[in-house]
Amino acid sequence: MALTLAASAALAGSLYDIPLKDIDGKPTSLKAYQGKVILLVNVASQCGYTRQYKPLEALYRKYKDRGFVVVGVPSNDFGGQEPGSPEEIKQFCSSKFDVTFPLMEKVRVKPGPDQHPLYAALTGKDAAFPGEVKWNFGKFLIGRDGKVLARFQSGDEPDSPQVIQAIEAALAAK
Repeated sequence: MALTLAASAALAGSLYDIPLKDIDGKPTSLKAYQGKVILLVNVASQCGYTRQYKPLEALYRKYKDRGFVVVGVPSNDFGGQEPGSPEEIKQFCSSKFDVTFPLMEKVRVKPGPDQHPLYAALTGKDAAFPGEVKWNFGKFLIGRDGKVLARFQSGDEPDSPQVIQAIEAALAAK
């Protein structure tokens, strides 16, 4: 069924149409951020890259008034590094990193029958940047039109010149 949803979303041509749930379990989608530049990140609380929450929050605060949003998508796929409940994830993010950007439900990002349709669309053979997510804190930069503009790996720091340049270019584009 996940592949069917991903295929239908790909046919519809919009990542905005793929159903998600927020960290509180409420139905949503990326449509809530339509017209904004989105940095979508698969996050985890017990990873060596967890420290990236701090620069991700700083980016969000710096650029949110210009139409930018960071969307965190927890996943326990890599090393079991996000074992917590939604409440535990929210508490960790707010208490340790003062995260105010939106968080989604925990999902599967790795390929397979349980892969979330959003990640199937982002990483599948017809994606702008195909190939599976390798680890926590993989990043997809999505333009105001819903098209994926860039992809960054875990080791690409959110505040690195290449990531900031891509965000600023996306924000400048109309």
